[in-house]
Amino acid sequence: MNEWISSAAATARPKRPLAQAMTRGFLCRCPACGQGRLFNGYLTVVDACAACGEDLSHQRADDAPPYFTITIVAHIIVPLMLIVEMAWHLSNATHLAIWLPLTAILTLGLLRPIKGSVVGLQWAMYMHGFDPEGDPDEHGLAPRPPDNR
Repeated sequence: MNEWISSAAATARPKRPLAQAMTRGFLCRCPACGQGRLFNGYLTVVDACAACGEDLSHQRADDAPPYFTITIVAHIIVPLMLIVEMAWHLSNATHLAIWLPLTAILTLGLLRPIKGSVVGLQWAMYMHGFDPEGDPDEHGLAPRPPDNR
């Protein structure tokens, strides 16, 4: 059975600095200490920080980083596209030659830091298994079957 934590008990946890954790994640560093690497490869989060030992294996960034990346890149590319089109009236082939590579570069360049920020957010807010006193299901432990003796 899951036990809900009262708001008083939830506030008793030590407060983790949200902006600092997200900044450390954006810099691809451990949200807890800021020293260890956050990624092992392009988007694979390390199981634990090599510097402080913080368990990062239960992060669940899932689809949030691509969604945020698409939104940010679109807010950069679309206005630039409109400004260039209004100023110079380029051909469609020229627009494709400019905007497709720029979109790909921005997307690939921002995806990893944004995923790091999402992991930092989850760590700072005690989400998805980052709460040591949280739901055991969050840690990947299956609930015990009821004792029917």
